[in-house]
Amino acid sequence: MGLNTKFLTVLLFVNFFAFAQIKGDEWNLIANSRENYFGVAMANGKIGIVTDDTPLKTKEIILNGVYDTNPKNGISKVVRGIEFLNLHLSIDDQMIDGSNIDHWSQQVSMKEGTSTTSFQFKDLAQIKYTILANRVLPYSAMAIVEIVPMQDIEISAFNYMNVPEEMKITKSEFRVMKKKNYGIPLFKTTAQTNTGKWTVSASTTFLFDGPAEFVTQKGPEVGFSKKILKGKKYRFVITGGICNSKDILDPINESERQAIYAFLEGIDNLLDKHKKAWANLWETGDIQIEGDLDAQQRVRFALYNLYSFIREGSRQSISPMGLSSQGYNGHIFWDTELWMYPSLLALQPEMAKSCLDYRSDRLQKAKLKAFIYGYDGAMYPWESDDTGEEATPTSASMGVFEQHITADVSIAFWNYYALTQDKKWLREEWNVIKETADFWISRVVKNGDGSYSILNVVGADEYALNVDDNAFTNAAAIESLKNTIKAADILNEPINPKWVEVSNKLKIHSENGITQNYKGYKGQTTKQADVNLLAYPLHVVNDEKQIKADLDYYAAKIDSKDGPAMTYGVLSVLYTRLGDRKKGYDYFVKSYLPNSRPPFGVFSESANSNNPYFATGAGTMLQAVIYGFGGVEQTDNGLKFNKGLLPEKWKSLKIIGVGTDNKTILIK
Repeated sequence: MGLNTKFLTVLLFVNFFAFAQIKGDEWNLIANSRENYFGVAMANGKIGIVTDDTPLKTKEIILNGVYDTNPKNGISKVVRGIEFLNLHLSIDDQMIDGSNIDHWSQQVSMKEGTSTTSFQFKDLAQIKYTILANRVLPYSAMAIVEIVPMQDIEISAFNYMNVPEEMKITKSEFRVMKKKNYGIPLFKTTAQTNTGKWTVSASTTFLFDGPAEFVTQKGPEVGFSKKILKGKKYRFVITGGICNSKDILDPINESERQAIYAFLEGIDNLLDKHKKAWANLWETGDIQIEGDLDAQQRVRFALYNLYSFIREGSRQSISPMGLSSQGYNGHIFWDTELWMYPSLLALQPEMAKSCLDYRSDRLQKAKLKAFIYGYDGAMYPWESDDTGEEATPTSASMGVFEQHITADVSIAFWNYYALTQDKKWLREEWNVIKETADFWISRVVKNGDGSYSILNVVGADEYALNVDDNAFTNAAAIESLKNTIKAADILNEPINPKWVEVSNKLKIHSENGITQNYKGYKGQTTKQADVNLLAYPLHVVNDEKQIKADLDYYAAKIDSKDGPAMTYGVLSVLYTRLGDRKKGYDYFVKSYLPNSRPPFGVFSESANSNNPYFATGAGTMLQAVIYGFGGVEQTDNGLKFNKGLLPEKWKSLKIIGVGTDNKTILIK
């Protein structure tokens, strides 16, 4: 039995339960069990609201781009916001909680960006609780409650807010803003982040179908009571906004404006705008797989999460865990440029551009870092926060040596130009490309034979610490320098002869026909793909025999137990491009299935971790589909559309909205 066959056989036994739990259809994921529950972020690029299995409650809210210092180690950490959509609901004076409900289910609608929890409360009522982060209003969200009484009942519904324990100086206020013919109930909670750096404010109001109910305050909660007749469906909404002083000078009043705006817009207008925004995203970037429902769900779920974690024009990037948690402190890594960005670039170029805007805005900090470490040009940090300064914990000593990120950033900039052919934009961003090139020519050392080396680095393979001439680092530097030369030629900028010399003479070691992971490599286990990245997404190794030799060699060296998910998406792309349909598909499955967590199949970083949602892995799985099976290829002249190669069980693959002209690719 071959390696891949063994893997798949074991996998089916180990992950059958999680694998089988994902129900629904191509647009909906349905859970019927609360066991081993991992929630999904309802997000809009600015706020991420993580679902919970507890009725009428969210788990946490993540605020994109808002960081405060962790007092324990002085390192920045993305901020959790005030949970403002929670509800205490009682029926006939009986409080609903997680222990007294039946027929629980939860449905994630990827098409509409909603999560709906359904359950029955005794013999009294059937209830639905739907949450969403409004796609049109980046600081707004809503919870929709629908109750179908099974007999005449009286409900009591009260909104309460949870303030994360790391926040302080909490203040709550309830008032009714009187207008001529109506009053707007406004419930507001304000707090400061743990060091007092930022103020966060959340405000809510109630919306009703028909006449408004009388809303009152009861202790720390705000709500109403209502008698409902048997069989008569009743709907109300908690909605409002959460704002912060990093983004908005006056978050307290602005959060109230969000609630007031929602009140005056009404339920259906808010919902319609949100749904239309999501519909537009899917119309301009979707992947449709015929013949494999599980793959369709997984791929679309990956797209849903990437789209949720960023928004066009925000000038913000995506952390490894997106807006699903505080994982990796919410910092920005190479994960964005190398793993998530390529799929966004193909399907949503303006979303991808936001990631570049984030780096462009922090160029001066990258130049400062280069200066601090004695180099020229710009040296991007391994972990970046809102400041653009190095945010890697000192306990992760390897971070300062993972310098390939500077080349990764530069390559992403060039690839955007290559896709769009936008010379005006290239002129505006020329300094990023030039300064990163200047870093590399100051970073290399010249050998006695006239070649160049990069010494003492950590590459993509993080098991190989402080090595010389790491293959990926050197290759990424080569590609970055050559792109800089091409950009200079287009813009009629002077070409530094050193860029040319170093790009032609930077060493990549080879032994016995195999590209070496680094100088002196002796076959050690690798954390993830390193050498294989030279063929994809880089363009440094192009000979098919060499690509296959490196693939076959390093596929057996990767840590299959604790290695991150990204590797297998890359291997899938490469084997597919070589015409190996079976290995391409096997590695595609391996890129997500061991990392799948119940009940919705959220990504974890590795087969043995429980830290979803891992947007990095999702981005790479999508690359396997777009740049592997789909035949899409990134070139200097834009996207090239090759024949593609489908897995045997797939009947067709349609990729909608590719490139700047929204091309549709159909492969059968």
